[in-house]
Amino acid sequence: MTDSSPSSQNRTRRQKAGQAGGAALLPRPDGLPHRAAVAAPARDERAPLEVARRIVEVAEDKKAADIVLLDLAGLTTIADYFVICSGGSERQLAAIADGILEALRAEKVRPIGREGQPASHWVLVDFGSVVVHIFTPPERDFYQLEKHWSEARTILRVQ
Repeated sequence: MTDSSPSSQNRTRRQKAGQAGGAALLPRPDGLPHRAAVAAPARDERAPLEVARRIVEVAEDKKAADIVLLDLAGLTTIADYFVICSGGSERQLAAIADGILEALRAEKVRPIGREGQPASHWVLVDFGSVVVHIFTPPERDFYQLEKHWSEARTILRVQ
């Protein structure tokens, strides 16, 4: 005799779904609902130098001063490139950093992190293989990153 009650039909559907990879129908031990596995969004696999050059373009559009692109490959594992630039005020530091973030996000390039605030006079934006340092001129003179990384090859300088 076949049970054709609604609960039996639901049980049969759950069993078939379980056979089709629907193991998520079984209750979790912690009682929380199952979530479908979501694949991480594909990162844009642009070459680091292309990303660095795009950052320089955006910084130039935001009126950053004394932009330097350094090639660190072979010198460190921190990054392949540093982009170092200056802004004349806290407001300009924020505009440069925000402009870089917005432009690259629009191109599907996501930052790993952002450190510092315009009030600290140094903002760092980390794109993994490219790290951007945005300083006010006094802090840039004080920290002298170009001197510290003097063995790095200067790819370009925009003044």
